Amino acid sequence: MTETTGTTGTTGTTETTGTAGTTGSDSIAYDVVVIGAGPVGENVADRTRAAGLTTAVVESELVGGECSYWACMPSKALLRPVIAQADARRLPGLAHAVRGALDTQAVLARRDTYAAHWEDGGQVGWLDGIGADLYRGHGRLAGPRTVTVTGPDGAVVTLTARHAVAVCTGTRAQLPDLPGLAEVRPWTSREATSAKSAPARLIIVGGGVVATEMATAWQALGSRVTVLVRGKGLLGRMEPFAGELVAEALTEAGADLRTGTSVASVSRENGTVVAVTDTGERFEADEILFATGRAPRTDDIGLDTVGLEPGSWLDVDDSLRVTGTDWLYAVGDVNHRALLTHEGKYQARIAGAAIGARAAGGPLLDEPWGAHAATADHDAVPQVVFTDPEAAAVGLSLAEAERAGHRVRPVDVAFSSVAGAGLYAEGYKGRARMVVDLEEEILRGVTFVGPGVGELIHSATVAVVGRVPVSRLWHAVPSYPTVSEVWLRLLEAYRDS
Repeated sequence: MTETTGTTGTTGTTETTGTAGTTGSDSIAYDVVVIGAGPVGENVADRTRAAGLTTAVVESELVGGECSYWACMPSKALLRPVIAQADARRLPGLAHAVRGALDTQAVLARRDTYAAHWEDGGQVGWLDGIGADLYRGHGRLAGPRTVTVTGPDGAVVTLTARHAVAVCTGTRAQLPDLPGLAEVRPWTSREATSAKSAPARLIIVGGGVVATEMATAWQALGSRVTVLVRGKGLLGRMEPFAGELVAEALTEAGADLRTGTSVASVSRENGTVVAVTDTGERFEADEILFATGRAPRTDDIGLDTVGLEPGSWLDVDDSLRVTGTDWLYAVGDVNHRALLTHEGKYQARIAGAAIGARAAGGPLLDEPWGAHAATADHDAVPQVVFTDPEAAAVGLSLAEAERAGHRVRPVDVAFSSVAGAGLYAEGYKGRARMVVDLEEEILRGVTFVGPGVGELIHSATVAVVGRVPVSRLWHAVPSYPTVSEVWLRLLEAYRDS
């Protein structure tokens, strides 16, 4: 029920789980209680421990969370050989050596290694190293500053927080309400990233990041993939050309892509999945993946005991404190600001520092340093979609910038104009856009689509976050001959437009 992971250091005392700051026979007191031990919860705990605060971490599954075992790490381990092979096939002198199929079992075995074989001993050891106490079980709020933990054996421990409780429970896959869905036993992102073999036929419902990445991976690993997209195209939150280029590549790879297609019902007939669309069209496969959105894991964490709605996204200020409270924090996906691991970790660093500052009675630091303000979540969120080609963006798209009332101009160039792109691969296909604010002469957003552009997006992130004037970007000289010379082509196109 409770795992003691070492001592917890406080000012002048050394305390252990079960005795730390006990206020009564039926509760254990800490300065901070963190619900959820994914990357977000781990980073909150790291910062609160660094501030000298006793910290308990509650986890109902594996320490390390969704990203470590069912999302970021296993999915990118699946995709890396796919992308490497695609790049190699574009290089004369190497293409002939990689004509065969990927070794699917070897790819899956490497994926298993990056998912730590779904064992969390290493992450538990890390928590032990920072002096946080781990409680295994389901954590629920039981009133202000109080968390109950129901362990695997049914025993209940009550934890109280002197300063803060941080909800870091993340999200889960959201499934549509469709006839026959429960009986079909559909894949979600978890099954898609942890499957032990490639299904011969796979239907993917959705057109976002999970759908496109898993279509890329499983098509290359031997599945015949059909993608059913309700909307007009893929990657609807990015610039339209991103989805168009990814769709073109998936089709060339052999995937069957259907847009404007809604699934009306699903069933299993003699082991075969049957999906029927709203127009009556019938698709058959061995498995079906629904990549149709995420929902907050807040439905059973006791929000009702503190006047909040179970199952809701939690509104927070820029220090990640829940609106209307002075002790409850919601960090990462649960606040719906930016459903990305790197943004959640960014928030966690800020939340942990803010909790430490408030516990010490000091003021929060204001801009421009902004150590206690999650400002990047508003208009400078970077994201990479690890398809072939990769799609990477930061800041606002053209449509988003216009809706926000900015007077902007899009500047587009093809990567074929850059010498480094041709050296990277024969027939390198891609496109870049920067969205220029015409009044402030800064960048509101940047999008790159092409092989390897995931490693290029941080330069754009620095430009957007730093509000670097276009006139100064001329003096950030890109190395020749690299793909990053696309920056020079963008600036020239802006000058000449």
